[in-house]
This record gives sequence, structure tokens and C-alpha cells, in this order.
Amino acid sequence: MWCKKSHSFLLSSMLLLGSTHSFSVSPNNPLSTSCGSALHQSSNTVEAEQVQAKSTSSSKTTSPSAPTKKKEKVVREPAMWEYNFGLQDPDLPLPHGITKDVTPPESYHITDEQIRTLERDGVVLIKGVFDEEWVDYLRKATAYQVDNPHFWAFAGTASKLYDYIQRNVWQTNGAFARFYYHSAMGDVLRQCGRTDEIRVSTDLLMVNPNKGFKWHQDNQNGPITPQDGIRFWITMDETPKDYGAPVYLKGSHRNTAVDPQAVFVDIQQEGLEDYREQLLEFRTQPGDMLVWHPKTIHKIDGPADGIWTSYRRVLGGTAAKAGTKYTDKRGTGGVLSDLGRHGMEDGDDLKSPFFPVVYPQSDAHERAERDAGRVGRSALDIVTKIGGMATTASGQRFKSFFKVLDSRS
Repeated sequence: MWCKKSHSFLLSSMLLLGSTHSFSVSPNNPLSTSCGSALHQSSNTVEAEQVQAKSTSSSKTTSPSAPTKKKEKVVREPAMWEYNFGLQDPDLPLPHGITKDVTPPESYHITDEQIRTLERDGVVLIKGVFDEEWVDYLRKATAYQVDNPHFWAFAGTASKLYDYIQRNVWQTNGAFARFYYHSAMGDVLRQCGRTDEIRVSTDLLMVNPNKGFKWHQDNQNGPITPQDGIRFWITMDETPKDYGAPVYLKGSHRNTAVDPQAVFVDIQQEGLEDYREQLLEFRTQPGDMLVWHPKTIHKIDGPADGIWTSYRRVLGGTAAKAGTKYTDKRGTGGVLSDLGRHGMEDGDDLKSPFFPVVYPQSDAHERAERDAGRVGRSALDIVTKIGGMATTASGQRFKSFFKVLDSRS
């Protein structure tokens, strides 16, 4: 019954989490930079608020006051013909005099207390990892991507989940790949994970969460187990006071009540009593980094009306620690977390250009494979994994995921 009812939404949802959202933005906002043409304002998402006229006295003529300024979304959905295919590259100069593919990755020391906080609470905020030069670099890379939407953004755009969201953006946009190769991200994550190697399992470029996500845990981390993964969130903007940043249940990564394969989490369920009242919320600033365990329960709220008039740009994802094995998740929603013809089988060492090493340093062969366009996804990748989706278990995974899509709870 699930397959019959869900056939139509399966195809779009398979593209959704394996894809990108894309958009254009107004010329006067900070997403528009020299690396991309001016982004376009939306005219069809405007909500006009009319101010009713006040009567000052019975002897004076009543006249309406001027309407308030229209509330406009800063990002609009692109037309079909605006999408791009294949590799993209804004060709941005790297910060700090870094030479592409030559300079080793930067380092950033974190404290033992920060590592213990992550292990105890399931999440840690690390302030100021990336300076203004790196933040500017990421903003320009994001502006280029939003202004030049990729085909893999199409399904996500239609979902209205984010103003822009793209999975595995490093595969198609060279600027993000070089950020991983040369920034201190890998060094921070290897310290947090107490490991000597870091690989990118999957990533997400996220601009403005419109609907928000209900309470959930992260299990779309690529073909790895939660124990082998470590989540990261790199912020390019200050988050608003009331929404836009994750809220975590402190210590919830240690719970044994939630199905490890579930996405949606009912925090009122039995076994979560010790966690549901212990909320951790961080108002991140540009250059900050959040790191958390994939099983840490959290949510993100969007604006109540779904309209962003500012930006909340984030580069996030999951990294894999040293010794990680490839875990074939086909049959449990694998199409969402592992797209690509890499030829790996269950139990293989996770060593592949599809999951590039970024610490202690990037690999020349893996970089060359990506730059040649041999690392990526195609429609065939989705079709070949549909067989793994047509199960009751997979149906439950999708049902759990779509429960997460809501603005507030």
C-alpha cells in the first residue's frame, strides 16, 4: 500500500535529498557579488500588509495611511531554463595566499574542554574558526551557486524546504571542494572525532530554511554508521534571534529509545524523559562552527510566515573518521544518502574520490577525478537504487523523513 500511494512523491523526494535548490537574489543584497550576476528579486512571493485608515475626528475627512513596505523574499525560485548541468566554478582566489592544490590545509586548535563538551552534550559550538577572508570566500561561492542554480536543485526548489539547498555541492562547485582541501575544517573535525583522518561523506549548502525541521536525528549521513560520522555546520551569517539555528536535546546522542534508522523523533516518547527538557540553542555568528553527533536530537525553526528578508547561509554535512567502512544502506533509504557509481561494496574501506580525504591533506588522484567530472550523480544512479526503496522498511523511513518537514513543533 505504501508503494502505491507514495510512487509520485518518491521520485521527487529522491531528487530532493540527493540534490540542490537554486535561486536568484536581488541586486541590493549581500549575496550579489562580483563573482556572479545580480540576483533577482521575487515578485510573486510578496505579501502586502495594508494599514487601515484612522479617523482623527468626526469633522475631518478619513483617509488611508500609506501602506507599509512590502515584505519580499530575498531569494526566488528560478525558471526551468535557468538551471545548469555539470561542473561549475566561480574561480575565486583562495584566502591567505593559499595556492590551489599545493598549500596544505590550515590548522585550528580546539581545547580538551570543547572535545569533552561534544562527547558529553552531543554538540559543541566552536567560535571564530574561520576569519573574515574565509567567510567572504564562502559567501561569494554561495552567491555564485544561487545565481547559477544546478540541475540537482530542481526537486528541492519545488519542495520550498529552503530558499536554496544542494547536497554534495563540492562535487559540482569547485570553490567548495577547495574550501575542504585548504581550510581548517578537517583539522577541527579530526580533533573533535579523536581521529587521524577526515573524509567528506556528504555535504549540504543551505540558504534560509523556510519550513524548518521538526525534532529529528541525522541519518542521511552517507554510507556510514552514526558512530563513524561527525556532523558539521559552518555559518556565514548571524542567525536571527527567534529562528534559523538548531536547537538540541542535550546528551540525546546517548539515548537508546529512538530507532537508529528513524529520522523523525517524537520527543514525548518513552525513554526520552531525561532529555526533552534539556535544550541547547546557539546563536551562531559568521565563521562559527557547530559540531555534533549524528544521533543528537535537534530541530530548526523557520520564520513563521516562511519569508526570509535576510540571509542565513550555512555549509554543513557529515565527515567520516579514519577506519570507516562503506555501509550499503540500500533498502533503508540508501538512495538519499549514497548516490554515485563508485563501485564500492558493503564492508569496503571508505577510500574513494566520492568521499574525499581532507585531513591530513587532500589526495591528488581524488582531486583529479573530481575535476575531470568523474565524481558525481546521474539519473541512472537513482534508477539503479529504486529496487532498494520498494520495501516496507524504506517506506517507513520516507514517512519518518516527511514528518520532519514542518515549520514549528
